Amino acid sequence: MKNVVWTGTWVAERLGVELVGDEKLSDLLGLALRRNPRRAHLLVSNVLGKHVPQSPSVVYGHGFALGRRVRELLGAEGAGAAVVLGYAETATGLGHCVADGVGLAPYLHSTRRPVPGVDTAGGFEESHSHATSHLLLPENPALLAGAGPLVLVDDEFSTGNTVLNTIRDLHARYPRDRYVVVALVDMRSAADLGRLAEFATEIGARVDLVAAARGTVNLPEGVLEKGQALVAEHETTESTESTETTEPADSRRPGHPGAARVELGWPRGLPDGGRHGFTPGHRIRLDAALPAMAARVADALPEGARRVLVLGFEELMYAPLRLARELEQVVAAEVRYSTTTRSPVLALDDPGYAIRTRLVFPAHDDPDDGPGERYAYNVAGAGFDAVVAVVDSAADTPALHAPDGLLAQLAEHTPSVLLAVVPSYVPARPSTERSSMLPEPLRGPAFSSYAPDEVGWLLQDLSDVTLEAPTEEREEAIQSGGAHYAESLPVEYQPSPQYQELFQTALGTSAARIAQAVGAVTELVLAERSPHPVLVSLARAGTPVGVLMRRWAKHRHGLDLPHYAVSIVRGRGIDANALRWLAAHHDPADVVFVDGWTGKGAITRELTEAIREFESAEGITGFDPEIAVLADPGSCVRTYGTREDFLIPSACLNSTVSGLISRTVLRSDLVGEYDFHGAKFYRELAGSDVSVDFLDAVAAHFPDVADAAVAQAKELLATDRTPTWEGWAAVERISEEYEIHDVNLVKPGVGETTRVLLRRVPWKILARAGAGTDLDHVRLLAQQRGVPVEEVDELPYTCVGLIHPKYTRGATGADGKAVTV
Repeated sequence: MKNVVWTGTWVAERLGVELVGDEKLSDLLGLALRRNPRRAHLLVSNVLGKHVPQSPSVVYGHGFALGRRVRELLGAEGAGAAVVLGYAETATGLGHCVADGVGLAPYLHSTRRPVPGVDTAGGFEESHSHATSHLLLPENPALLAGAGPLVLVDDEFSTGNTVLNTIRDLHARYPRDRYVVVALVDMRSAADLGRLAEFATEIGARVDLVAAARGTVNLPEGVLEKGQALVAEHETTESTESTETTEPADSRRPGHPGAARVELGWPRGLPDGGRHGFTPGHRIRLDAALPAMAARVADALPEGARRVLVLGFEELMYAPLRLARELEQVVAAEVRYSTTTRSPVLALDDPGYAIRTRLVFPAHDDPDDGPGERYAYNVAGAGFDAVVAVVDSAADTPALHAPDGLLAQLAEHTPSVLLAVVPSYVPARPSTERSSMLPEPLRGPAFSSYAPDEVGWLLQDLSDVTLEAPTEEREEAIQSGGAHYAESLPVEYQPSPQYQELFQTALGTSAARIAQAVGAVTELVLAERSPHPVLVSLARAGTPVGVLMRRWAKHRHGLDLPHYAVSIVRGRGIDANALRWLAAHHDPADVVFVDGWTGKGAITRELTEAIREFESAEGITGFDPEIAVLADPGSCVRTYGTREDFLIPSACLNSTVSGLISRTVLRSDLVGEYDFHGAKFYRELAGSDVSVDFLDAVAAHFPDVADAAVAQAKELLATDRTPTWEGWAAVERISEEYEIHDVNLVKPGVGETTRVLLRRVPWKILARAGAGTDLDHVRLLAQQRGVPVEEVDELPYTCVGLIHPKYTRGATGADGKAVTV
């Protein structure tokens, strides 16, 4: 049956069913017989990617083109406010493609899979279907509550009952002025043609219809009974022949090995589809990840494969479609796409019949309606050299891998079966009881010198607690293992007039450069992470950067972004209560963690591990641990303004450039079960505070650098920004070369070196040969503290600060000289 074109004549001749319509209709549809007591015939689409394997570009192109027609109908303003709703299971992928064509509209599809803990925002019945109940389970109920147009997408529009049931239910909850119905084919009978207009008048809203082709099905009297008799006759014949696939028995592959698993590298927290909503930001993240995922699948395909099928799973249509479309661009093989289904249809190997073969296997996703049969049509006998089965993790069950399961059935009919599992997205379910016991964020001027709208601190105020200890005592305790660095605070360094002058000079020369980096990284975040991100800076070095990114988003795009500061402690992780608070008040998928710069990437790794542990323990998912930074000289992240190691003046000072807030504190006697990590507000240093001066000086350059920052972001978007961890390798080398044997005592980069000189006991400073004015403040601090500066060739950073290993007061350096404190 490979590449056989079917005409639909078999059903028409035996039942007297007639397809009548425009010239496009015969290209889009064929006929088959349902195994369904409610309707005899099934319209089988050749371009939907459900029952008939088709080129993924063709499938995607038809949906996208319908979306473009909707955009033309609504206009740019209407399309920008639209929400798209698709129908399970057949049109989940089609609806998603329409949403893309409308212009990155938010998307939701109905589902027949209940999800514990997710409230139902609506539901309706599909009377002719074998599985009638549809649920609407948006993670954010506000998705359906807007006033903009609602676009409803199904594969066919026949009686209109399903659409009318949907609109009636939703209009009662979320009334709006306009609806658009989209279908591949409009198959209404003459009697049904006027119902849509009458219904629109009834509810007082405009209802439009967009379809790729129009026609109708002429059904003779008694067609249901005749169809049931035909199904019974041919299923009896089929069972006596003992072949569900109608494929010759000698073409099967008994004893074929199981499926090989392909790790896709699906982005953390990215929904697998529109069951709970799929935002434009999600689409951007998927677009960015697809090339790498398709490359992994391509690498796993057998050598010489000429014909490949990507097989999706019931409602999981869009993710495998996009993966197949990307694969189609990078392999020489002919790629086809279809999905498994719940729909029972008679299979008959006849050129005039749409469903030529059928694979039958047990349901493998623990369905709410109990165990039952599932199907894959037109796969057996199609000559595929490899089948890539794509399922979500909820369906990666023992039943999938059982001897009679889908993978075993596929293995009988193709030389190679690959399995790719997409993580099933479950909306975050924060504990309302626990989150309700957490305090609200602290804000200036009561806590910090920043304006209250610039940042909310998810911290507790420990200003009245004595936490400071002399630097040398802290270092000895930390290195001896007697205390953790986060259990105390260093005495705040008070900059000399000379150093303050140096800071002002550095700010004057670097403010424009910082402004451009701020603009570039903010544009990256908006393009790749979320169109409405929640900025969460890592206190305290990340906080000025978060404030600047917020100011850029408001200056450039008119966005008023939420911004919070949270504590992360090396070796102890991120503040779990802060994450709980964020999950209770925002979509975790919108959270973007922000820091000033990367050193060797220790905090990047810390955050990744902490988020993984938090999700495992709490069941709250969706947080993306990748940090957005101004500068990434260590090549540790993908989201950055630059990878150059240059002076960011906020690194020159401590609290007096960070809102007068100390570094964070985590101590069991001070931080309880329902407390955030702590910090101090140094109100007494207000006379030396330059926090707002720093922000204003940088933000003043936003208009001057806007074009350059946007161009830089576009260049970065087209660049391979995969982290190389070059900095970590350099730190390991330096640690061994200088016999430190502890990477935590090697602090690379201008910012980290400055911190060493301000807060730790430095041993020596390594400076890249020829480094210029970016190191003026480092040289001044080193001179004040009696620390040698050693020039080094081939250093990936501008400078590196070394903390003395095995510190004790009075220790000597490698050169025998006393370490100056």
